[in-house]
Amino acid sequence: MYEDSAHSITSHPAFLSLTPKTSPPPFAKVAHIPILKSLPSPPESTSSHKPRLRPSPPPPPLPHTTGPLFEHQPFIVSWNIPDLVCNRHNISLDTSPFKGVATPAKVPGQFLSLFYTDRLGLYPHVDLTSKKQLNGGIPQRGNLEASLNKARADINYYIPSKTSRGLAVIDWEEWRPLWDRNWGTKRVYQNLSVARIMQTNPFLTLRQATEKAKKQFQVAARNFMSGMLAVGRAMRPNYLWGFYLFPNCYNYGWKKPDYTGHCSKEVRRQNDELLWLWKSSTALYPSVYLQLSLADNLKAALMVRNRVQEALRVSASPRRTGTAPVFVYTRPVFVDRNKRFLSQVNEKCSQGDLVSTIGESAAVGASGAVLWGASADYDDQTSCKALSSYLSSTLNPYITNVTAAAQLCSNFLCQGNGRCVRKNYNSSHYLHLNPENFKVLHVQNRYLVLGRPTFTDLKTFKD
Repeated sequence: MYEDSAHSITSHPAFLSLTPKTSPPPFAKVAHIPILKSLPSPPESTSSHKPRLRPSPPPPPLPHTTGPLFEHQPFIVSWNIPDLVCNRHNISLDTSPFKGVATPAKVPGQFLSLFYTDRLGLYPHVDLTSKKQLNGGIPQRGNLEASLNKARADINYYIPSKTSRGLAVIDWEEWRPLWDRNWGTKRVYQNLSVARIMQTNPFLTLRQATEKAKKQFQVAARNFMSGMLAVGRAMRPNYLWGFYLFPNCYNYGWKKPDYTGHCSKEVRRQNDELLWLWKSSTALYPSVYLQLSLADNLKAALMVRNRVQEALRVSASPRRTGTAPVFVYTRPVFVDRNKRFLSQVNEKCSQGDLVSTIGESAAVGASGAVLWGASADYDDQTSCKALSSYLSSTLNPYITNVTAAAQLCSNFLCQGNGRCVRKNYNSSHYLHLNPENFKVLHVQNRYLVLGRPTFTDLKTFKD
């Protein structure tokens, strides 16, 4: 839980607690959203011959976390989708439920600043297409001082304001800072590192050269990544700095019948080796993009909840006053079918895929989600019209529901100064409003929630 006693409690703009005396305007089309039913309490023993059960011990206290970017809004969804083509076709995209609207394009002064490889410093990497080694190719050959100097200029350009708040996401995906995680096409960084050692130490065995190369690579990779975060924190402390895809769980294999989604012990051990990264980050940005094979599939929820839970675990590992917030990267389309939206099958919409991604993230304890899109996803009039329709019919009502439920639960259980999370992260309990008592409305270009919670609704949150 986070403490924010210095601020007064304000109501969420999307939540109305009073029922109007007059008839409301026509409801927006909202698909049914499941809500956790209250679990019945075990009957008390009435016989004196039966021993009384001892009450269960209270769950361990949750670590303190930093306060939210937006006051008293424990879970937010941010927009990071290109809109150039849609604007060109005069197709409007309703982003009113989103907190922080930005585009991945090279536009300075945005709420979310996305730093690709060419936007921050001099990132050493290999162009796999041309085989060209850029900025030294491997971290050991990179010029760290020159890279940090350029990074300062880049930050001044992309985040000109020293007082504004937002998210700063560094997207470096060419190599990973742990040697053993550079498999597949990334093995080129191991090969180049070993070759560099053999050139200067020709009498070493391959095993000796590999061990030496591994140490040098990991030290240099750490210096580049932690150095960038340090510069960012120092120059723009109000932005939350972190690397996209970190931490990762590598919990693939959902096609297996016994898939649990759990991060392996080896993955958790490797993530523990990256303690320096979690200490340097002021936010974590794991990814939960879905492949089409996970459409309307309960295994999607297993994949997402364990990735988010691992991010929450490592965020609590550094010894500091509050854990770093977790913002989960999602996409409105499937990564291998970028014209098909989540929760949309044959033009009929259900909420399954959104519950498995955004809903899981909120319930497990993330601070928010980032909806990202590639320029190829919305590159013509047809795809822009489809996105506009999807927002109004499916995505916006669901986001409004989850964010309002998160704030309602926070107000009820935490006096507006905390975030509600599952007692058991691996359960299927969600932060959803009861559809019998609440309606999502679209009124004057805003999404509102109309209704008031019953005692049962509040008990459900408590349970």
